[in-house]
Amino acid sequence: MLLLTIETSCDETAAAVVRDGRTVLSSIVASQVKDHAVYGGVVPEIASRKHLESIPVVIDEALRTASVSLDAIEGVAVTQGPGLAGALLVGTAVAKAIAFARRLPIVGVNHIEGHLSAIFLEREVAFPFVALAVSGGHTHLYRVDGIGRYTTLGQTRDDAAGEAFDKVAKLLGLSYPGGVEIDRLAAEGDPTRIPFPRPLLHDGSFNFSFSGLKTAVLNYVRKNPVQGDGQQLRDLCASFQRAACDVLVTKTLLAAETEGIGRIVVAGGVACNSALRRDMAREAADRGIELAIPSPSLCSDNAAMLAVPGDFYLSRGISDGLSLDALVNWPLDTIRTRLES
Repeated sequence: MLLLTIETSCDETAAAVVRDGRTVLSSIVASQVKDHAVYGGVVPEIASRKHLESIPVVIDEALRTASVSLDAIEGVAVTQGPGLAGALLVGTAVAKAIAFARRLPIVGVNHIEGHLSAIFLEREVAFPFVALAVSGGHTHLYRVDGIGRYTTLGQTRDDAAGEAFDKVAKLLGLSYPGGVEIDRLAAEGDPTRIPFPRPLLHDGSFNFSFSGLKTAVLNYVRKNPVQGDGQQLRDLCASFQRAACDVLVTKTLLAAETEGIGRIVVAGGVACNSALRRDMAREAADRGIELAIPSPSLCSDNAAMLAVPGDFYLSRGISDGLSLDALVNWPLDTIRTRLES
């Protein structure tokens, strides 16, 4: 099918045109980073208003870049959740309006399912695989047995990994988004300089916790104030990043080995982090585990990724009516009922 896909779960307004759930004809993303940078984080009300302003332009640009008109579109897929309520409502309302006006089938897609499926836009990965979804709002480990078939193996008990990166960056006075800045500075730092804790590293579970690591950085900075942007700051960023990545890598590999699965997919915004990509690749190779991580442009929020599950569902006659509504919370495990109904 030729799908129009729409993503507005947080602070990126995105639309894409994708054929058969694999061939991306266009993928347009309008970022709101500058609008939220002054606040050091995403302001939900501002995000919603910016989506309202940007979404008509983004959709028009996606269609123009793909050299197609709405007449050629055969279905619509939209992020239904999880995410910010107001932001999700903008995307779902526009998607439903298009579906109604054009009499097109529409399906709501789970945002995390989109991230886990993004890899299929670049290469095929055999099922089953273990997936690490790691972003500013999520840090989960899943067993993936197919599109729509997900089992949660573990998740964060408090902060998401990306949230910890951004909060640490903020207390260090770095610009938003902080994860990018920490990654940049860490490249010139000594990751062994400061022995930050690795929470839950050896507890035997697949769960995560990053609030204690964040607090450890805060306590260190209080005792050792950072002066300027010299080597001390670089070493601190590198040490924090190493601690966070050690936990993410160790837990993911443990999950794969415990499940007896030789394939891992890492997805979500934090999958752009250079240290995580490097460390995961090294450790997976040492264990003979196949690793797949999408290109950075497909790790951050985008609409193209929605086409993989969107095409899967719509081509099988699985769709939502115009009663489709935003779901702020939507556990990935519950999607299985869509296939069974």
